[in-house]
Amino acid sequence: MKELLIKLIPENSLFRDTKKITIDWILLVAIIPICCAGLFTMNSFLGESISFQRQIIWISVGTLLFFVFSFIDFRFLKRTSVVVSLFALACTLLLSLFMAGKMVKGSQSWFDFGFFSFQPSDPIKIVIILILAKYFSRRHMEIANVRHILVSGFYAFVIFVLILLEPDFGSAMIIFLLWLGMVLVSGISKKHLLLVGLVGIISFGALWGYGFKDYQKNRIKNFLSPLNDIRGSGYNAYQSTIAVGSGQAWGKGVGYGTQSRLKFLPEYQTDFIFAAFAEEWGFMGVLLIFGLYSVVIWRILVNTLYGASNFEILFGAGLAIYFMAHFFINVGMNIGLLPVTGLVMPFMSYGGSHILTEFSALGILMGMRRYSRVAHKDLMKNEFLGV
Repeated sequence: MKELLIKLIPENSLFRDTKKITIDWILLVAIIPICCAGLFTMNSFLGESISFQRQIIWISVGTLLFFVFSFIDFRFLKRTSVVVSLFALACTLLLSLFMAGKMVKGSQSWFDFGFFSFQPSDPIKIVIILILAKYFSRRHMEIANVRHILVSGFYAFVIFVLILLEPDFGSAMIIFLLWLGMVLVSGISKKHLLLVGLVGIISFGALWGYGFKDYQKNRIKNFLSPLNDIRGSGYNAYQSTIAVGSGQAWGKGVGYGTQSRLKFLPEYQTDFIFAAFAEEWGFMGVLLIFGLYSVVIWRILVNTLYGASNFEILFGAGLAIYFMAHFFINVGMNIGLLPVTGLVMPFMSYGGSHILTEFSALGILMGMRRYSRVAHKDLMKNEFLGV
């Protein structure tokens, strides 16, 4: 696989002098219609929509951050002191939630500043990617040693537990998937993969017995048998599947989605925005959205392949895992294939914290793109082949 990664990079590449081209315009062009789809869906068309207006602000600020970050040299993130400081800051923010956090729908996961609420778990997901990218960037040759799996797992586990205690099961699962995905990318052995699977099963059993709250258990039970309690804990998932199915091929039209407009579908601006979109735009609209997200992931992976070193490559891989995990889990819970976890749809769902985080993360990737081909060929060969 190491040799394959080297061969995938052409000698005469457009990325050879990326100081001339710092923005991946294909990536940005794919994101804009996704944001617009979210705006159209959350706009009630019955007057002024506060969510619609605020979302425009978040998207505008996020786009600005995307461009600003694209001109920053992020090689300083490779320093151990910087990564350790980010980890300490992440833990401090999560611990502070238990003292100063705002309780929203049973989860104490927000800081309320009056005019703006901030959810730390969103940017902390990117911090975890940076931490794991730093850790594995120089240790992939020794990944067969289970010690590195355990040490990297410790960093993720601390964040995982702090988020789970809020409780925010959805974000905690993203942390786990980021760790698992980046371990797999780094080259874990099959024996250790089996060990990780066994640990996961044991951990789930422990969480079921001592960690999950009743409503979280109900969500999982509804996943296994969604029609058991459609008037109670299974109501959201049931209404979501109705909304998606009622869209049929071409949808009911923008502003005519009865499930969301008549408030049968709760949280249609955040958790279930995909269901609300599918009802109004139908199967063809869903295919369009799927295509746009595919382009986003594709462009992230393309930029990842041209990383200047293992750190940039692993960061890009982690970012791809981040977006794919959010996308598949949100779609899965909207169509009844996965339990309702409260995870948002990237760039579509209402919310400032995740919008700013997503644009900033891609801006960091663009910043890394600026120096990706300067010393890429020899440096990557040395790191991957251990020369």
